[in-house]
Amino acid sequence: MPDTIEQRPYHHGNLRTELLDAAERSLRTHGVEQLSLRDLARDIGVSHAAPRRHFADRRALLDALAESGFVRLGAKLRTAVDEIDDEDGLPARLHAFAWAYARFATENAALTGLMNAAKHRPGATAVAEAAAVAFGQIRELIEEGQARGELEGGDPEDVGLLIYATVLGITSMVNSGMVEPGRLEALVETAVTQFVRGARPAGAEPR
Repeated sequence: MPDTIEQRPYHHGNLRTELLDAAERSLRTHGVEQLSLRDLARDIGVSHAAPRRHFADRRALLDALAESGFVRLGAKLRTAVDEIDDEDGLPARLHAFAWAYARFATENAALTGLMNAAKHRPGATAVAEAAAVAFGQIRELIEEGQARGELEGGDPEDVGLLIYATVLGITSMVNSGMVEPGRLEALVETAVTQFVRGARPAGAEPR
């Protein structure tokens, strides 16, 4: 016999974290349209009212999932860049950044789609802030390259947007099936190499 509402517990350990984990699994398997608080509550074994202690509605849950995605992405980008020796220069650091993003975006395609949509939604302040922190790192890399004379001058945000948009386009094509996944690494490598070559100051020696 199915559990009744009364038989299901109201508390369930770290309920917020479990709901986000369950939501991500559902998103990956069924897509965003099929995700509901009631179904998640049933899946993790709590009453249908329990999730509202943490999320006022479905939209709040999706925004929290997008925010946590950007926090995770930002940490992966930072780790990837920090693992490159400083003397290797900007090209190596940009390659590390771009490849870390490409791996995350293709390994978490549904989540990335949600993240990209949520960050532009009016009122999703926390999502936008988390996205700004994650992608602010590309601005830092561009500023560093300009200061060292490895890149031409210009607005670092605009310059960084060019390389981000290119890698975003590549991963979107992989996720949509337009490009074979096996081509991902080579395409990202080519994109960053061409970007650095085109943005290098005239007469500057390649590193």
